[in-house]
Amino acid sequence: MENPLRALLDLPAQEKIERGVEHTPREIWQQPDTWGLTYRLCLSRAEELKRVLQRAGVGSDGRSSTVHLVGAGTSDYSGRALAPLLRARWRCDVCALPSTTLLTEFDEFHCKERNNFWISFSRSGDSPEGVALLERALEGHPQIHHLVITCNPQGAMAQICGRHPDRAFALVLDDAVNDRGLAMTSSFSNMLLAGQCVAHLDELPKFGEAVSRMAACGQEFLPVAAEAAAEVTTLGCTRACFVGSSALRAIADECALKVVELSGGKVTTLAETPLGLRHGPLSSVDGQTIFGAFLSSDPRRRGYELDLLREIDRKRLGRVRLAVSAEDTSDFDQLVDHALSLRLGADFPDHYRPVLDVMLGQLIGMFASMRCGLKPDQPSPSGTITRVVQPIKLYS
Repeated sequence: MENPLRALLDLPAQEKIERGVEHTPREIWQQPDTWGLTYRLCLSRAEELKRVLQRAGVGSDGRSSTVHLVGAGTSDYSGRALAPLLRARWRCDVCALPSTTLLTEFDEFHCKERNNFWISFSRSGDSPEGVALLERALEGHPQIHHLVITCNPQGAMAQICGRHPDRAFALVLDDAVNDRGLAMTSSFSNMLLAGQCVAHLDELPKFGEAVSRMAACGQEFLPVAAEAAAEVTTLGCTRACFVGSSALRAIADECALKVVELSGGKVTTLAETPLGLRHGPLSSVDGQTIFGAFLSSDPRRRGYELDLLREIDRKRLGRVRLAVSAEDTSDFDQLVDHALSLRLGADFPDHYRPVLDVMLGQLIGMFASMRCGLKPDQPSPSGTITRVVQPIKLYS
């Protein structure tokens, strides 16, 4: 039987347009191939990026600038998924802060006595919160240096950086990852991968080996994840819950967002840590819930995660359960309906996995969208949400 993702990719062009699958399936499928593009771009801009970090006072030499990772929605989750790696690599304070929070609470988070480095993520570069924050910081706060990772050279944020070359730099990714569908998929994983490259500027050729490994594993994982996603969404579940720890918690957040976005809110979602879920939110995991877990390779974290899976199995919670592991599934395959392996090897760091694991949530969201009678490319026919968030009134 043909893989369900491949089947969508092979539809006639006109049928893709009519069903609203012209972009989203392709943008999910292309991800492993595009990671190499992003890596090579970062490699070609490595010396410029190194100068950006030097001016900002951050990097592997342990200097003490405060790093804020800034974005809204999926772009915020890019920062959350990157933060643990940057803390480990740069040995400084790294905090993921939504631009939607910084815009209203700027003074609570900004300390004028310390150097600050902002890495902002924005697919379009036109997010009203991101644009407003970048302008405000550049105009009134000279101690803040900026790196903007975006997919749109014409976006306002890239243009603003061009006017402030001494304090701001725009890393513009290949147009292929500037998703045309409403939901961010390949833009998410590539902006995150670009951030991982920035974390490894001092040994970027070596990190290229990890990128090649992830791309190869991603190509193998996609059809397996697509079959599982297509199968679980046939059940008509009205809820989904995702859990993960550290960088994989951010992926739980992003998967929850993808499912609620692409289903037009018809599937309500929740994301938590494995331990956090037990403090009340577990009550939402009922007989109409898809439950997904991203399991760490760290033995201590995995112990807590397996205990949660055992509890859910013992209490018979959830309509269907999936779990993803870097390698071995033998310690949980009896506890879930779908035990998925990335085939990376148990030694592969959790810090790098988010670009892979997120594809499961993207696929569940896409197939849930179709089961709900929606068009994944434009899953909000009423215009409740749009590809680029509409302009907002700014208050001083």
